[in-house]
Formats: sequence, structure tokens, C-alpha cells
Amino acid sequence: MKRLMATLVCLALVACAPAPAPNKAPGVHLRFATDWRAQAEHGGFYQALATGEYARRGLDVQIIQGGPSANVPELVASGAIELGMGSNSFIALNLAREGVPVRAVAATMQKDPQVLMAHPDQGITSIADMKGRPIMMSDASVTGFWLWIKAKYGFSDSQIRANPSATVFLQDKRAIMQGYVTSEPYIIQQQAGFEPKVFLLADEGYPGYAAMILAPDSLIKSNPAAIRAFVEATAAGWRSYLNGDPSPGDALIRKDNPEKAPAELDEARKRMRSYGIVESGDALTQGIGAMSDARWEAFFKMASAQGLYPASLDYHKAYTLEFLGGEK
Repeated sequence: MKRLMATLVCLALVACAPAPAPNKAPGVHLRFATDWRAQAEHGGFYQALATGEYARRGLDVQIIQGGPSANVPELVASGAIELGMGSNSFIALNLAREGVPVRAVAATMQKDPQVLMAHPDQGITSIADMKGRPIMMSDASVTGFWLWIKAKYGFSDSQIRANPSATVFLQDKRAIMQGYVTSEPYIIQQQAGFEPKVFLLADEGYPGYAAMILAPDSLIKSNPAAIRAFVEATAAGWRSYLNGDPSPGDALIRKDNPEKAPAELDEARKRMRSYGIVESGDALTQGIGAMSDARWEAFFKMASAQGLYPASLDYHKAYTLEFLGGEK
């Protein structure tokens, strides 16, 4: 009878036990650098910090905003920071090509937000219609997603115009301009009073990830619990920022970057939701931050076919999937 009572008590305790606690890495200080000045495109990280998602998992996180002179991969590789943001998939593959022991552990944006914009009265209904027109883009883009566009649509390097500028774009109706779907279309709308035609490269088949979390192999080996907790907390931050009350994250963003007006943050968040920048693809079933071998293989084949990487490169060294599949 005593054994039976003891068993019943144990079963009752199990039935009443709370849900499993989130992954924790108590007492860990992590410096995380973003790829640009604070903005809505970093909102999930700031929201996780502001709402205590990192602290709940035992992490003491410091977000360091980037800027035009910040080289985030170099900072991570040198140990100056523990974690950093990789703007696009080229960043991680470049690290693998150079043998730098840093890799992507999560991709908070399933879709790279890169777009091409055109004037609405030019009869442009697809990217293919831009052939022969001047296209303004940055130097980094010329050796990045431009190679995919050129190969897919038969464009020519003679179309390239340096230094994307809203002023020049508005002056030349034939011009095409690159930008982020979350930012430049809104800027054009505010300055000129019209919405440009917007073509999101990801919706045209461009396979890259964006806003990835980069971690050094040394931290992956020495404290995987800290990385897992950071990835999990960041996913929770993004869900809250996009679908809940974003004001805690916005307050921290504006503290770091007072130039960001509330209306601009609201618009960027709206566009991230409507275009499925964060919550789409594998993230719908595997959780925010999801990556897959298939997507990385597709991106590598595209980039190596354009001569950016040798076909023999072990592209698997650019990323790891071991920290994914946590909270949905």
C-alpha cells in the first residue's frame, strides 16, 4: 500500500508539473553586433532584449549597433564580440571560402529583403522588363545578388550605375534602384508622393537568407547552450515584435538611433509581415531562424556557377543546423 501511495503521489506531481523551461545558459555575457544602425529590421533582437527573453534564459546580452565602418564578421572572428549579424548568405560563404571559423547558426529572415524599384508609369511588370535600363546599386550588390539577376535575365554590366540615390531615381524615370522592401519604397513614397513598382528578389526565386546570426566555432564548441538560448530567445523576440506589442523593442531602437521615427518603424514592420520576410517558408513549420541544407545548396550552386566560389568549396562550413528546431 505504501508503495502504491508513493507511485500515485509521483504521478500527480508529474501531471501537475509546469511546461519545460526555456533553454538556459546562466551567467553568460554575449555581445551581439548588428549590421547597421538600429532599425526595425533588427526589431526581433531589440524586442528580445527589452522584454527579457534573453534574461529569462540566463543571458546578459548587449546589442552593439553597426554602421558604415563596422565589419561584423571580422569582429566575430577576432573575438571582439561573441555573436554578430550576417546581412546575407554571401557573408557566410565568404567566411567558409577564407577558412574563417565562423558560421551561421540561424537565419532570422527567410527572405532577403532586397528589391528592385521602378517608376509606376514605365510599363514595367517584371524584372525582365528592366533589361537595358540603368540600374543603381551598391558595390557590394554588384558582386552579390547582381550576378543572379544578370544570369537569370540576361542583363549587362553596362546597366550598372553606382551609389543608389533616391534623388537620382526620382529625376530619371527610366532608372531602376535597388533597396530594401522595408525601407526605400516608403522613402520614395514620402518624398515623391507615389508608390514605386517593387519587385522582391526572393519572390522571383532568389534563394538567399538574411539577418543571420553568426557564431565562432570556438563558442559553438565551448558553450552550445548559450547559442541555443540566444537563438530561441531571438525567435521569441521576433514573434512578439511582429505580432504583439512592439513598443518595448522600438523604444530601444530609438534610444540607439533617434533618427528612426515611429511611423518609419511601423511601416517597416508592416512590410515585413505582408511580404513574409521573417515568417514564411521553413519558418512556418520549423520556427523563426530556420535554415535547410537544400536552401544552402541552391544558393551555393547559384553563386559558384557565376564564378564566385570554386565548385570544390565545402559550403557546409558556412552554417550549422544544430541550434534550430526549438520553440515555434
